[in-house]
Amino acid sequence: MTSTVCPLVIDLDGTLLRSDLLLETSVAFVRTHPFQLLKPLRWLTKGKAALKEGLALASQIDVSVLPYDTDVIRVIEEERRNGRTIVLATASHYTLAERIAEHLQLFDQVLATDAGRNLSAHRKRDLLIELYGKGGFDYAGNSNDDLPVWAAARRAYIVNPERGVESRGRALGNVEQVIQSNRSGPKDWLKAMRLHQWMKNALIFVPLLAAHQMTNPLLLWQGILAFIFFGLCASSVYLLNDLLDLTDDRHHHSKRNRPFASGRLSIKFGLLLFPLLLISAFFGAAQLLPWEFSGTLIAYYLLTLAYSLSLKRQMTLDVIALAGLYTLRIIAGAAAFNLDLTFWILAFSMFIFLSLALVKRFAELREARSKGDIGKTRGRGYYPTDLEMIASLGASSGYLSVMVLALYIHDQATTGLYTHPQVIWLACPLLLYWITRVWMLTHRGQMHDDPVVFAIRDRTSLIVGALFGLVFWVAS
Repeated sequence: MTSTVCPLVIDLDGTLLRSDLLLETSVAFVRTHPFQLLKPLRWLTKGKAALKEGLALASQIDVSVLPYDTDVIRVIEEERRNGRTIVLATASHYTLAERIAEHLQLFDQVLATDAGRNLSAHRKRDLLIELYGKGGFDYAGNSNDDLPVWAAARRAYIVNPERGVESRGRALGNVEQVIQSNRSGPKDWLKAMRLHQWMKNALIFVPLLAAHQMTNPLLLWQGILAFIFFGLCASSVYLLNDLLDLTDDRHHHSKRNRPFASGRLSIKFGLLLFPLLLISAFFGAAQLLPWEFSGTLIAYYLLTLAYSLSLKRQMTLDVIALAGLYTLRIIAGAAAFNLDLTFWILAFSMFIFLSLALVKRFAELREARSKGDIGKTRGRGYYPTDLEMIASLGASSGYLSVMVLALYIHDQATTGLYTHPQVIWLACPLLLYWITRVWMLTHRGQMHDDPVVFAIRDRTSLIVGALFGLVFWVAS
């Protein structure tokens, strides 16, 4: 880009921005107004421009953390140094475009959609011809809607093109440069689906272990199916959660690198994939497993949806909901195997998982306090000053799970399952050690994973888990 005669016109969605503001405002609207989903449909009946205006005015988008394409910004800065006029021309609503231009301080003029005109495709082309004449501007875009604009431009610059766009753009004969700065691949999709979090679904097998039925091939096969379907449902939830939490994630030091928050993956494809995974999970469960498992899966999904939309920002309710989500995995396992759940398993799981949920909150708040933050943590219902109380509640809850285990040893049903139930006492100090160690590591700032995922990856935790299992095997 060398000419200083023609203005350089930059598209916003998919070009300057590794995202789409129509989709950004849509998911932001759903998060803040989950019970007003008919409003966008009423706006759409008045035209796409009215829809964009309604969503832009009703949604809270922090333009300072949007995923801007640094390669495009470098090109703009270079052209500005050469004295060239830079124009932002976008089909997004002008309120958002103006805020972005004010934030970046890179543009001499902003052209955008308003209440009476959706500035896309031919409308954008016609306006640019009216302002600068045919062939009187250079244009950078990325989509099929940009093809008529490129055809009227002197030079075309293609940025991270959608499928098939580059070949059609080159056919126009005026392509000066293709910028490929945002490539995504299977690793990004696997990361978005959080396959590593499927390890939590191993809790499904807890009722099978407790009933001493792990060698039953039919039940084991049912457990594998339940593990897969629960994982598909959980991945669907993770995708939806990431879409609803875009702004909060972008304010977080590590979550801002998630595929959707960083713009490596398109919001559009996320909106298509999450219901596909959900349908696959429920269809498979309904066909191959007892109906009680499907009912538990529905309860899990509804609780997770409530957590994503509201509960995660409510003090205390958030950690109780998290503990409930862990416990529902055990309940789902019992449903898949047609086994009865005991009072002891439910009580133990609720206390131990409440402790681990509080570990997550403590780690987040500790990090916030280390940065000097004193206000309420973004997207949560806690303040850094709550650290000591959370630690007290979390450690107490963990130790209560040890008490439940100790009481379980004296239950009459236990003596029927184990030849030497008194051996189970050895599991109590093991559990006390592990809980204390987890909280000490968290207090020292060394807990960077979900605590359940940490336990599966941590060598010491695996050794303690093996010894824990050995105790129960000897007791049986």
